[in-house]
Amino acid sequence: MPALYDAAMPTFIRGLKNLSSMLEKGKTFAAAQGMELSELRDARLIDDMASLTKQVQMTTDTAKFVAVRVGQIENDPWADDEASFADVQARVAKAIAFLQAASPDGFEGREDATVVLTTPSGDIPFTGSNYVHGFAIPNFFFHLSMAYALLRMKGVPLGKLDFLGAIR
Repeated sequence: MPALYDAAMPTFIRGLKNLSSMLEKGKTFAAAQGMELSELRDARLIDDMASLTKQVQMTTDTAKFVAVRVGQIENDPWADDEASFADVQARVAKAIAFLQAASPDGFEGREDATVVLTTPSGDIPFTGSNYVHGFAIPNFFFHLSMAYALLRMKGVPLGKLDFLGAIR
């Protein structure tokens, strides 16, 4: 199996499944506490930081764009318009399905391929390998960690094993 596929796709799928489980625990916790789910969705560590919903969007986008930019899957643009907790969970499920459809063949020989990340500040060129290892994987775990932290800040009883998932 191509190394970039092996490094990214199973890692992202596992992380997204763990995120889905953490969100489900958040939903259960909110119901038990009489908390509106919007309080979780809109949670921020500080005013200028992205909300839980935005953290989920960035986590899913980061994973999806590895499949698009490196794995050569056709992009399926997603609007960032999740308005309910169910919408947030549906986005995670959609991302998992998108990644599961990626073929290892699309990643074959893409280590040195040019990958360009377009940002408001300008384009950032990478090789496929540098993009996956130096940007996408760290960025994925940054936003996944922020989602975990926001849920914990709101009192959701999560622990390290919720973040890591089942250890095999």
